[in-house]
Amino acid sequence: MAKPRIKIPKKVAAGDVITIKTLVSHKMESGQRKDKEGKVIPRKIINKFTCEFNGSSVFSCDIDPAVAANPYFEFKAKVEEAGTFKFTWVDDDGEVIESEKEVALS
Repeated sequence: MAKPRIKIPKKVAAGDVITIKTLVSHKMESGQRKDKEGKVIPRKIINKFTCEFNGSSVFSCDIDPAVAANPYFEFKAKVEEAGTFKFTWVDDDGEVIESEKEVALS
């Protein structure tokens, strides 16, 4: 299973806008290459990424085959309260990669 890397401040002031950076290791396969026998290698990409904060959606996107392996996302979020960010990546085979990060108010 892939292990995501997430960079997020551990403590923020209420109302702060923070930058969130995520990267997940995933061997993306476009479905257009062939193996040594000439058979098409099936497509296997991360096709959906979501981020929630305390159960509310913060950011989500659908991903197309043109995205490189190990997709990196950077986005901003306004934090009004302490809580948990939940990050979810889903690939073509239905594999779900999840990670959570806590943020506290300072």
